[in-house]
Amino acid sequence: MRVMKWSMIALAVAAGTSQLAVASSQDESKGFVEDSTLTAKTRAMYMNRDLKHGEANTNVKGDRKGYREDAGVSELVTFESGFTQGTVGVGVDAMAMGSVRLDGGSGRTRGDSGNGLFRNDSDGNPEKAQGKGGAAVKFRISDTVLKYGQQFVASPVFATDDSRLLPEVATGTLITSKEIKGLELSAGRFTALSSQTGMGRDSINGRNAKGLTSANIVGATYAFTDSFTGTLAASDVEDYWKKQYINLNYTLPINDTQSLNFDFNGYRSKDQGEAIANELDNKLWSLAGAYSFGAHKFTLAYQRSSGDTGYNYGVDGNGTIFVANSIQISDFLGKDEKSWQARYDLNMASFGVPGLTFMTRYIKGDDISTTSGNEGKEHEWNFESKYVMQEGPAKDLSFRVRYAVYRANDAYQEDYTPDNNDVRLIIEYPLSIL
Repeated sequence: MRVMKWSMIALAVAAGTSQLAVASSQDESKGFVEDSTLTAKTRAMYMNRDLKHGEANTNVKGDRKGYREDAGVSELVTFESGFTQGTVGVGVDAMAMGSVRLDGGSGRTRGDSGNGLFRNDSDGNPEKAQGKGGAAVKFRISDTVLKYGQQFVASPVFATDDSRLLPEVATGTLITSKEIKGLELSAGRFTALSSQTGMGRDSINGRNAKGLTSANIVGATYAFTDSFTGTLAASDVEDYWKKQYINLNYTLPINDTQSLNFDFNGYRSKDQGEAIANELDNKLWSLAGAYSFGAHKFTLAYQRSSGDTGYNYGVDGNGTIFVANSIQISDFLGKDEKSWQARYDLNMASFGVPGLTFMTRYIKGDDISTTSGNEGKEHEWNFESKYVMQEGPAKDLSFRVRYAVYRANDAYQEDYTPDNNDVRLIIEYPLSIL
């Protein structure tokens, strides 16, 4: 990894020598107001998890039901200012979000989370409405931006999740630099993380009650060519763990309608300090190959977990799992687990229906070491269809159906999750106001 890192830096420096005379992003700034954007995203979501083989939720009232069901609507309004003109540009980003429950009572949720759409109150009922907001100040010199405050983050070692009605929101500082063509460098420190159902600034708790202490992250992505990119990243989450990550992505064009893509992702994780989330000593990697021709894409993937434990994440963001077999229900990251995926995608634009897509995939995992000592096994099948309006007053309005069937043997159900069928209906409408 050290050799590759120095090779990336050397190539980046060489590439950058020809870019010194090019105007920077700050030089081209039009102003705080002139470059501002204001967007509103409306999302309606219905989610049902039907538990199998006698499994049931047990809520705070002691009722037992064999399914979890939630429905709600959310609104996310995001304002991003431009930067003031001059050597140092200054700007402000702000967000406001809220959700309203449409369906789902105390008998249809589990504990205090249900399906993760709403947090439950002390009576065991999902909250009727939730809301939160935040803001960040940002500074730009040339092509380097420093941002402090509440923000969304998409680093492979610290990533906020947006898989339910409202997204997670991180609080901290992030520096992103694109001074050299093809090279993006980043570094950050985050001290709070608001969960998808938690309205407080620091409401994430992963799989424990303490929550995020602090997380320091660094990352570098370099485009060697238009078809080949590489990424290195690392994180240090105080009293939890340290992680290192690598990604290599290569696309081989065959002709105008065909191509091959290879995507490798790898993590190395080790607990540290108090090890609040228990011991962690894991290597997790995946390799996916995809063949695209016309409207069709076929993908095969293999994923491997090794070490003294399985992979862990959550307090560093529930999106911090950039591997091929992290799908709708399972991530296939158990101790010693090996998993295989077969996937097919279809884009109906080639058949005269632009905006309509289909996807199906099947993943099987085995050789999992469990607490009982017996081999754990799991498998999952997903189906998804999405349609996006292409024109008219409702342009970009999307309708999405996601369906998953998850099954595991008894040995792994005791460690992970019961068998269930998962249905999600999502309607989303992004609107650009400014």
